Formats: sequence, C-alpha cells, structure tokens
Amino acid sequence: MTAPTTRDTDRTLLPPQRTSTTGDNVWPDVTRLPRGSHARTAITRLILQGAFKRLPLRVQVGEEPAGPGSGPLLHVRDPEAFFRRIGADGLIGFGESYMAGEWTADELVDVLTVLAAHVDELAPKSLRRLRGLWARRRPDAQSNTLAGARDNIRRHYDLSNDLFALFLDPTMSYSSAVFSTLPATGATFAEAQHRKIDRLLDLAGVGPGTRLLEIGTGWGELALRAAERGAQVTTVTLSAEQRRLAQHRLREAGVADRVTVDLCDYRHVQGTYDAVVSVEMVEAVGADYWPVYFATLRERLAPGGRIALQTITMPHERMLTTARTHTWISKYIFPGGLIPSMTAIRGESARAGLCVAADHGYGEHYAETLRLWRERFHQEAASVEALGFDAVFRRMWELYLAYSEAGFRARYLDVRQLLLTESTTTQGEAR
Repeated sequence: MTAPTTRDTDRTLLPPQRTSTTGDNVWPDVTRLPRGSHARTAITRLILQGAFKRLPLRVQVGEEPAGPGSGPLLHVRDPEAFFRRIGADGLIGFGESYMAGEWTADELVDVLTVLAAHVDELAPKSLRRLRGLWARRRPDAQSNTLAGARDNIRRHYDLSNDLFALFLDPTMSYSSAVFSTLPATGATFAEAQHRKIDRLLDLAGVGPGTRLLEIGTGWGELALRAAERGAQVTTVTLSAEQRRLAQHRLREAGVADRVTVDLCDYRHVQGTYDAVVSVEMVEAVGADYWPVYFATLRERLAPGGRIALQTITMPHERMLTTARTHTWISKYIFPGGLIPSMTAIRGESARAGLCVAADHGYGEHYAETLRLWRERFHQEAASVEALGFDAVFRRMWELYLAYSEAGFRARYLDVRQLLLTESTTTQGEAR
C-alpha cells in the first residue's frame, strides 16, 4: 500500500463566520473528492467490508440489500466516494463523507456507538501498523500559542451566540450536566446543569467572600452562581462573543458588581485566589501546553486553596494515538484540542506540585446531555438554517454531537470532576 497523495490540507477548518452558501471556497475538502488510486480505494473497500461483517451492524452498500445480521443500519449511498475518502484520509474521510451526504443512518448514534466500541477492530491486526501511511500529523497552525489559542477558540465559540442558544438549556451551559435520574428529560435540564455547577463550587469550597478564579467563562452561568453565593469572581475567556453575552447575563442577574469578565488568556492572569474552577477547559489547551496550564493553576492558588476541574477523559493509549494524529474533530470542530487521560492529568498535576484529592466520573450523564443537545439541534434545523448555516455545516454538527454521544455510550470517553490541592511535598517545602 502506498502513501496517500499529498493534499491541500486544512483548508476546510470550521469557518470563523456563518455562511449561507455551499461551495468549493467554503468546504473544499467536502465538495471535491480527494485524489487517490483505484487500487487504494479497492483495498479500503475490502478491509471495511470485512470489518462490517464482524460488527453488530447491518450495512447497505449502494442499492444492494443490507447485509445479514442484527444491529443498526449504515447506508452507504455513494460507495465509490465513501471508500475513496476513507482510503485517502481515514476517519477524516469518514466524517467528510457524512458531511457530503454519501452515507447516512436512521439511528446515527447507534451506528457510531458500535464503531466506537470496536474502533480497534476495523482493520486487521497485521495492517494496523500501517496506520501512519494515511494518518496525518496535526498542523502546526493549530498549536495553542497565544495567537493560535485565540484563533482556535474563535473558530468554535465565536460562531454565534444565537446558534448555541438554540440547542443549549436556558443556563447556556456547554458542558455535561448531572441529572437526578436517567434517562433525563428536557424539563430538568437547567436543574441538572445547576447541580453540576453546585457540585464544583462545593468541591472548591466557594462561599461568601471567596476569591474565585474561573478559567473558561463560557456564557457565565458558573460565575453567576458563585456570585450569588457571595464570592468575588474573576473569570477569563478568549471568546469575545461569550464575554459579551456573559456580561449581559450577569447584569440582568444583578451580580455584575461581584464578577469581572476578562478577555484574557489564562497564561496572563495575575494574583492569587482561594479557589480556582475550570470546566472542560483542559481539553482545549493542547498537550504541549498542559505543563503551563497546570503550573498556572498552582501559581494562582493561595495557600490552602482548592482547585475544582471538570474534564472529559479517554484511555491513555488512545490519547497518545490521538495526540499524534490530525482527526476529523481537530479539523472541523475543536482545532488545537486534545482530550487528556487521567494518567496525563495526574502526571501533569504532580509536576506542578498538585495532587488529585478527589475524582468522580459520570460519563453516562454526558451521553444524556449530548442526546438532549442533539435532539434540540435537530428540532431547530430550520432556525439554524435561518441564521445562515448551510446544509454541510448542519450535517457536520449533527455528526459531531452524535459522535460525541456515542463515545460516552461506548465508554470510549468519560467525564470527571476532580479536586486538586497542593501536594504534601510542596506544602513541606513551603514550610
């Protein structure tokens, strides 16, 4: 098998602003098929069709009848394009093929859950070592330098506050909720988000007079709730859109005098705080900057202070593989991001003089959170279109939300709330 033909990669990063048209200038790697040999496409087809027979899936290729077996149905509507994209670009090609409408599934999450649960079995063991022939290295442009981090955040979080408001709950919380019962209902969504926030604030010991630093403002709900407890809050974000709406919401709630929302990189924060909270922020930092991130947490913490983190995690070996690879998620959804493992978090925390004092996982709650977001996004498809987001964008976000939900349902991913404190060694050295 020969290496793939070099392509103009990363022209199809998530557009920084909405668009009402679909064309080569907006989605070049979706509207045009990649260059690739017939032999490579044929080999990919043989490998995948063999894998499909081993999985609990029914697969319909073109107009052929669906294959035997049980399980959800994956319909490959354009076989030539589907296998060609995957042969050229692996899982990036798989995602771009969905964006192009070349495959579909009535139960998208169920199909993706099967694939996530069996991801290591898609290629025969003898061929897995050849993965590097098509897997591409993450582009240097996505590195989270001070300038790069601003651009990476802008590409996702500055899309449109109106877009996020269509599918998030009324608290505008863009992270996993904690439900009282599963399965969840939309009626309890805001309550479940408050439960998540309150657990984090309790973990960090936030109360009247607490000097709290939040790294990653979101749309301001955690800062608002901390201020209602009597805390004095400094919260930082790189998203101008989020900051604008967060400030408005804080004013409306009557707590703006207790919250400062800074458009600031976490590396530039000054001072010390009794508590630090950061919700699903470490995933956006990038592995190269985890040492700086955890060192910053430690440096900003007053003696005896507490750090509460909420983070998505994945198994360590999978994290190492993902860190070396340019993925569909890093190309289109979260440029520069990487989900850590608990091994990585414990190691980086220890090197920064911190220890993990408490650890609670609840991945099934994130699956439910994503289900509710996905259902709302689907219900609001016409409103998303009215905002100027085209059909390719909508398919991209449908896949992103379903792909993420499947990761948690397959236990490929987890979400954890962590308490970090000064390590006993650090405390001893300070004395």
